[in-house]
Amino acid sequence: MLNGIWLGLMLIAIAYASFIPGRMEAVTGAMLASAAGAIQLVIGLVGAMVFFLGLTRVAFDGGLRAWLGRVLAPLARRLFPEVPPDHPAMASMVMNMSSNMMGLGNSATPFGLKAMKELARLNPLRGSASNAMVLFLAINTSAITLFPPFGTIAVRTAAGSADPWAIWAPTLFATTCSTVAAVTAYFLLGRLSFFRPRPPATATQAEPSESLVEAEASTPPSEPSRLAPARWRSWVVWGFIAIVFVGLSLETARLLPELGAVGTLKEILSNWLMALLISALLLIGVGSGVRAYDSMITGGREGLEVAARIVPYLVAILVAVAMFRASGALDVIIGFLNPYTSAVGVPAEVLPMALLRPLSGSGAFGVMSEIITTYGPDTFIGYLTCTLMGSTETTFYVLALYLGAAGVVDGRHALAACLIGDLGGFIGAVAACHWFFG
Repeated sequence: MLNGIWLGLMLIAIAYASFIPGRMEAVTGAMLASAAGAIQLVIGLVGAMVFFLGLTRVAFDGGLRAWLGRVLAPLARRLFPEVPPDHPAMASMVMNMSSNMMGLGNSATPFGLKAMKELARLNPLRGSASNAMVLFLAINTSAITLFPPFGTIAVRTAAGSADPWAIWAPTLFATTCSTVAAVTAYFLLGRLSFFRPRPPATATQAEPSESLVEAEASTPPSEPSRLAPARWRSWVVWGFIAIVFVGLSLETARLLPELGAVGTLKEILSNWLMALLISALLLIGVGSGVRAYDSMITGGREGLEVAARIVPYLVAILVAVAMFRASGALDVIIGFLNPYTSAVGVPAEVLPMALLRPLSGSGAFGVMSEIITTYGPDTFIGYLTCTLMGSTETTFYVLALYLGAAGVVDGRHALAACLIGDLGGFIGAVAACHWFFG
């Protein structure tokens, strides 16, 4: 299905632009610019992947993987029965979903790529998405976000909103609707014969994934290098925790008189959450005697390998989306949908945001900024636009990225389940904004 949509975006963009004077030049320019931008995106993503996959390796070598498998085994067996609870894929999926729930999107991506890579090893039909892959993608693109969408809140603050945090509760409701819809669609669509697991259409398509997975599987995982037992490591761990706790307490005491309890909590979550996550991953390795630097380098190499594999997938999808936008075909779709969406309480001004969100995260973010600057952050249009931004993930980007990392050419019902999740998030965002803001 993703192949058909990608081809349709490209051909429709060119066909529509051919009838609009001067539009073909814009399409061509968008094609070249987006191809270059995709490479820049990968370059920017490499650093995050190398860093966070390295940190994950430190924590996993320190025993985090086994601990997560034990704690989450009951739920994991229900959601992913074909994945062993102590398998690296399970721990990576948990870390990815936890990061998404905390709003740490940058750190969630490396975990997700690692999870898909490990799931490929368990997949009996390489090149075709397994049930675990489809469900993981459905959850990933519709992840419930418990923490505030800090990027959107920052834009609302810059736009002069009287209450930038007002979208937190509507966003939480919308992401909950999105996740419920996506997971439900996964189970229902999986019963259809059309979406049953099947080998890829051609052997040529399956070869990259097969050769890579077999090569990795043939090399047994090396045991982590550990330091000799020593009491000083416990002192380092607990001493560091004590120091950070004192620093956090002092920061809280400084902010409380100025911002109050709620404002202080928001400030702490915004500025300290990422640092605390990094510290926790490192301390797990240090406390277990793992040579943290060596494990970091080993995990970082995996990030480089994954980054090299996803380049063609990213270029393909981002170029298609950019051409579709530049051709003006997106504006035609918005004009067609406007009478229907307005009848159910969705202003036409937010439709560009709703349609772009599954296609382009950066494009949707730019459109959101433009809309709230034009109409105001505290209008219904502004509230709904910001809530839609946080209601789901960039579906096509995530699918292209994650399926590419796993060498999958047949995503089965992953796209359909994710798009239904997007629709659920859209409906939830509209309902929540009408409920909270009238």
